Amino acid sequence: MTSLKESQKVPISLAAQDLAEALAFAHELANASAKVTLSYFRRPLDIDNKDDGGRFDPVTRADREAEGLIRDMIRARFPDDGIIGEEHGEESPVGRRFWVIDPIDGTRAYISGLPLWGTLIALNDGERPILGLIDHPATGERFVGSPDGAFLKCKKLAVRPCAALRDATLSTTDPDLFAPGAEIAAFREVSAKVKLRRYGYDCYAYAMLAAGFIDIVVESGLKTFDVQALIPVIEGAGGIITDWRGGPAGDGGRILAAGDRRVHQEALSILSSVVPVVT
Repeated sequence: MTSLKESQKVPISLAAQDLAEALAFAHELANASAKVTLSYFRRPLDIDNKDDGGRFDPVTRADREAEGLIRDMIRARFPDDGIIGEEHGEESPVGRRFWVIDPIDGTRAYISGLPLWGTLIALNDGERPILGLIDHPATGERFVGSPDGAFLKCKKLAVRPCAALRDATLSTTDPDLFAPGAEIAAFREVSAKVKLRRYGYDCYAYAMLAAGFIDIVVESGLKTFDVQALIPVIEGAGGIITDWRGGPAGDGGRILAAGDRRVHQEALSILSSVVPVVT
């Protein structure tokens, strides 16, 4: 499949009717996936470890079945579209358009019986993700982002103002995401400046940023399927999400999301010291 960086060279815009059809279909995908994931949630479930390097990277039958179902539905409805998914890899598109899916973002939370795991579904038009769903089946919340804005059901979402890190609430899923040395040091410098820190929320933290309750999320080691669906939601709510250089976030890696550009810039001035901007 064409990489995201390569695909950004050829923009394709969707007509309003096509966008509405794609969004309605994304809801269908989320509904179908939720039936699978909820059927296994808080029940005995075999857990495999995908990481053979000594770390724990869990995957379950629920992850694989939900992604398989989503893929089958996409192939049936839009056979020319490509697919990138966490569990079953990449399928090249005939055109430029492709879907990016993570059936259970937060599998560690899922297998621990915690409700804040989510299903991520994004549609990339060949330039960038234009639709994003952050679905939380266990809480009944679905956050949607598109060119029309970001919404939770019929409520339009908006980030809140936050002028400086000293006033901010920060979240990261786990401080262990950051590599020893300069990366963890940069995160700790940002973290030391904020008013409040909350850990362990996976994609829910980004949803709460879009809803105006968290000001900044800092993470590292994310994959394409971890971040594509977040971008339309955060940007639709008026926020900003970039890498630690201030560039596009769509390929994952080191991610910085903020509701207010002022606090984003303050954090970026610290985090970019790990990966200086090339001029």
